[in-house]
Amino acid sequence: MAASTSVVPVVVTAAVAPVLSTNSDFSDLREIKKQLLLIAGLTRERGLLHSSKWSAELAFSLPALPLAELQPPPPITEEDAQDMDAYTLAKAYFDVKEYDRAAHFLHGCDSKKAYFLYMYSRYLSGEKKKDDETVDSLGPLEKGQVKNEALRELRVELSKKHQARELDGFGLYLYGVVLRKLDLVKEAIDVFVEATHVLPLHWGAWLELCNLITDKEMLKFLSLPDTWMKEFFLAHIYTELQLIEEALQKYQNLIDVGFSKSSYIVSQIAVAYHNIRDIDKALSIFNELRKQDPYRIENMDTFSNLLYVRSMKSELSYLAHNLCEIDKYRVETCCVIGNYYSLRSQHEKAALYFQRALKLNPRYLGAWTLMGHEYMEMKNTSAAIQAYSRHAIEVNKRDYRAWYGLGQTYEILKMPFYCLYYYRRAHQLRPNDSRMLVALGECYEKLNQLVEAKKCYWRAYAVGDVEKMALVKLAKLHEQLTESEQAAQCYIKYIQDIYSCGEIVEHLEESTAFRYLAQYYFKCKLWDEASTCAQKCCAFNDTREEGKALLRQILQLRNQGETPTTEVSAPFFLPASLSANNTPTRRVSPLNLSSVTP
Repeated sequence: MAASTSVVPVVVTAAVAPVLSTNSDFSDLREIKKQLLLIAGLTRERGLLHSSKWSAELAFSLPALPLAELQPPPPITEEDAQDMDAYTLAKAYFDVKEYDRAAHFLHGCDSKKAYFLYMYSRYLSGEKKKDDETVDSLGPLEKGQVKNEALRELRVELSKKHQARELDGFGLYLYGVVLRKLDLVKEAIDVFVEATHVLPLHWGAWLELCNLITDKEMLKFLSLPDTWMKEFFLAHIYTELQLIEEALQKYQNLIDVGFSKSSYIVSQIAVAYHNIRDIDKALSIFNELRKQDPYRIENMDTFSNLLYVRSMKSELSYLAHNLCEIDKYRVETCCVIGNYYSLRSQHEKAALYFQRALKLNPRYLGAWTLMGHEYMEMKNTSAAIQAYSRHAIEVNKRDYRAWYGLGQTYEILKMPFYCLYYYRRAHQLRPNDSRMLVALGECYEKLNQLVEAKKCYWRAYAVGDVEKMALVKLAKLHEQLTESEQAAQCYIKYIQDIYSCGEIVEHLEESTAFRYLAQYYFKCKLWDEASTCAQKCCAFNDTREEGKALLRQILQLRNQGETPTTEVSAPFFLPASLSANNTPTRRVSPLNLSSVTP
């Protein structure tokens, strides 16, 4: 799907327009800071608190302005003056979440600011009623069935204003949100692109646009304004589309031009490293971020996912207690506590906290995905399917974790065709993630499509096998097809990789590899290589007796004068470093990521 956009010119207040126009480069950071401070105030006046916070945080990361350069607030227009009393009262009601009351007193106001707050109050009132209804009457898995009844009326009114070219940048943003909520995706994209042209400093419009873009091809067809805000948008969308190298390059460029103190950029870099499974780097950046901004809650659920994967119980416990002291009723806090209980295998308690997170924000993607994982642990497959498919994927179709979780769920239900579909979707989103490829290979193997399975396992090894299982599975597949030489090559490469990088692996697979190679070399009459592998087998409980028996056979054949063959050649030999005295002393199971939040 590609959206080409033609931008409709909109009338903007003459006094404000010059200040809100943006350059395409970062040559004047003082001017950028003025723009950020101005838009932070304008968004705050309209109740767009997240956009205001984002702009303020970014402005804070830039050097302070001298008094002479501070930007005065935009002048009040005649319309603003007429609506001032109604706006001031309604904004007070809006701030305490009395949205219907705010809308009542703003009805009939003509100024752009008052009109936006009137429409936005009606929208939020509908959202609040929808959330209240779902919490009161339905379980968390049925939330998607309740709709905001105000959306259709808002769409009709905003559409008329849009056709008459009477919407400013904020009005266009709200119109786009309403269209997105009504699943009118193409129309929403067009309106959000228009909003970025009219008011490029409003981060909320860029963020909403980001949520609707599904791939890089779609991004190419968008007619975006040539502004410095576009760089932040591109960095964010690259992260969302799993184009991590491009995202990191964008963020590095932003740091180089002067945003090195931005906690937002630091957190996004940590999330990017999390997405490519560079756990050590991501943990290091998150720890630095916590020192820089100790009361920050945003992205701490992602930090907790990393601690979970590394089984860092004490650090995760400290994080959970710390966030509880800051704000125990934040969605991120509930997710962190849920991860803590999940790590302790208290899955019922974990699910309870994820449910609590969803009561606070039913549209929070991470909580739905984590909830699905917990239901999987509790063997409640129907609830897991609902959490993944009805909600996590509805919130964000780019969430590969939900597609992967669905594949795992249907694997438990022994429905390989369903598995194949969902694993394919996950693989499309993460083409270089070996876990998706191994899962696909297993599906193809169960469906007896062995050629496709071999391709998947080899591709998983080629992109960097996270769990070090692709070569073993490929070798066993070659064994099954009686392709002994190819199987031996895979086992040798598997062992070479393990010993060269010092991986801690499950000894069962290592012993399987040595057992097969010992038998393979024995059949090839390569006594030295067979003897080396048989000696390695003696180091493992499950292959010890076979290894001893093979060594006796080799000794007996040598005593009988049986000479090694020179006609049959092995695929390649074990490295000299693999002598009997350097077997790894530490063997534990590999990191099991099958039920862990990626």
